[in-house]
Amino acid sequence: MKPENQETTGTGAGNEGARNVHVGMEDIVRAHHVLREVIVRTPLQRDAVLSAKYNCNVYLKREDLQVVRSFKIRGAYNMIRSLTPAEMEKGIVCASAGNHAQGVAFSCNALGIHGKIFMPSTTPNQKVKQVRRFGGDNVEVVLIGDTYDDAYAEAMRACDEQGMTFIHPFDSPKIIAGNGTVAMEIMESLDENADYVFVTIGGGGLAAGVGTYMKTVSPETQIIGVEPLGAASMSEAMFRKQVVTLDDIDKFVDGAAVKRVGDLTYDICSNILNDIVKVPEGKACTTILELYNENAIVVEPAGSLAVAALEQYREQIAGKTVVCVISGGNNDIDRMQEIKERSLIYEGLKYYFMVNFPQRAGALREFLEEVLGPNDDIARFEYTKKHDKENGPALVGIELMYKEDYQPLIERMNRKGIAYTELNKNLNLFNMLI
Repeated sequence: MKPENQETTGTGAGNEGARNVHVGMEDIVRAHHVLREVIVRTPLQRDAVLSAKYNCNVYLKREDLQVVRSFKIRGAYNMIRSLTPAEMEKGIVCASAGNHAQGVAFSCNALGIHGKIFMPSTTPNQKVKQVRRFGGDNVEVVLIGDTYDDAYAEAMRACDEQGMTFIHPFDSPKIIAGNGTVAMEIMESLDENADYVFVTIGGGGLAAGVGTYMKTVSPETQIIGVEPLGAASMSEAMFRKQVVTLDDIDKFVDGAAVKRVGDLTYDICSNILNDIVKVPEGKACTTILELYNENAIVVEPAGSLAVAALEQYREQIAGKTVVCVISGGNNDIDRMQEIKERSLIYEGLKYYFMVNFPQRAGALREFLEEVLGPNDDIARFEYTKKHDKENGPALVGIELMYKEDYQPLIERMNRKGIAYTELNKNLNLFNMLI
């Protein structure tokens, strides 16, 4: 998926992603007045659990409570609302399988204009239903192709053939200005200026908008961008001092898994960000579970990044006022088992092995009694006897209560003389079998 979930070509009507285009305080203030028509002023909540954990005052800007459960409505509506009557008459187009599609659909319905939203045919039905629900009769959802590239190509064709306007998910001044209203609300809600603001980076539209406003009214505030480790396209652009397209990315944090950030968002972020933190996908999963279990907050993977980054800034933020922007809460319940699995592996609590068991009675019982620790649990076991050889392979998943139990487990396996391969350390085998 692109541009929201992978990359964008940076072309098409409605995309002003050229260098030296200015987005300023006045643009964000105007967007704020426009957005009062439709958005929810989401709460800025002090989080007692996180504040105690990091010995500071942590506030969460709850964009997961926005009307489409993400900040995307801010930029989309501001952009569409700025079109001329003639452009609105012809209608708008976007390509997305995520939050941008929902923000565009809601905006079309609110403004009574026609929109075509191109989505890959592989998009989960739940997301398609959400887009149709938000868009009502004003939106036509077109499912086409197997990838975002297919959907994007058709969207651009509609722009060319029908004169419709393409609504970019992040690389547009109007989109960035709309996103900047998040920071405006933060500053109006705080009694004192924030010392740190942590904000998710996908294509860079949210960070560019929030950072622009913050640095204008509170230059001393540190703006920390947060990217998924497997899709750190802004970090790479900063390192190379130019926008680049990553060859391959981990798509798990779908709302921020972008191969190429915007030209405009890069220009802005390179001037206003104080740092970029890269968060491992497994850490994002752990944060999702912690926010749910400890705070009853449901976030999507991209929405967890700002909070997940606090651990890397533990020393710097002690005693400070910290704001984390929860960018969205559109998490598919069907993903929760994968989220739990990734979290356990990241935390060192789950391991997979290929074990060569002797083909004799009692071999498995010996493994359970002499190898497995008192707090260890077999979470998966697949053993197929297909031949008469002396040994047979089995896939064994072991869940630990404490990560410190790992080394004793390995020592017992070695002492017992068990032939095994640890799949966690063999990426090719792990991806094939797990």
